[in-house]
Amino acid sequence: MKQISKFFIGTVLTTATIGAASANPVIDVYAGGMFGAGGAVAYMDHHHKNDAAQSFGALFGIDIPLIRVEAEYNHLTNDSFSTNDAMLNAYFKMLSTMIHPYIGVGVGSVFGGHVSENNINYDIKSTVAYQGMLGLTFDILALPLKFDVEGRALYAPNFAEIGNSKPDFLQYDARLKLRYIF
Repeated sequence: MKQISKFFIGTVLTTATIGAASANPVIDVYAGGMFGAGGAVAYMDHHHKNDAAQSFGALFGIDIPLIRVEAEYNHLTNDSFSTNDAMLNAYFKMLSTMIHPYIGVGVGSVFGGHVSENNINYDIKSTVAYQGMLGLTFDILALPLKFDVEGRALYAPNFAEIGNSKPDFLQYDARLKLRYIF
């Protein structure tokens, strides 16, 4: 009887260990990079300034079946401004096989850099920022990579002091992300 019990316990433990090791993980941890191109608008007192803009950044996150949470850093730049933002994002994904649509929101801070108005540079102060995203994720078969195509809009109120004005900032872009799954 003791031999059968030992055999049974050994079989259960071996099966559980092998099964857990070969199962697909439910949580994916990832890191990646991104590039975006679009526009930026500074809303002054009675006018606005609209320019083309680029963004470059890095991200780190956790992906579970219906939700993705990530921290991201971006450097935003064009001819009249240069700044940074750090955001914490939450994405809500729709289940599908190879292409995964998603919608996301983020909150964080715009900080550092400068904005030029009439050939005078003004410092950008640290201020809260909000963003919304809409995109598609493409799985790359047989590789631990995912590719995102995303539209994004970032809003930061009172991001600088230009004379007596405290303009609001809106940056919108299309971006490409490449994520490596650990």
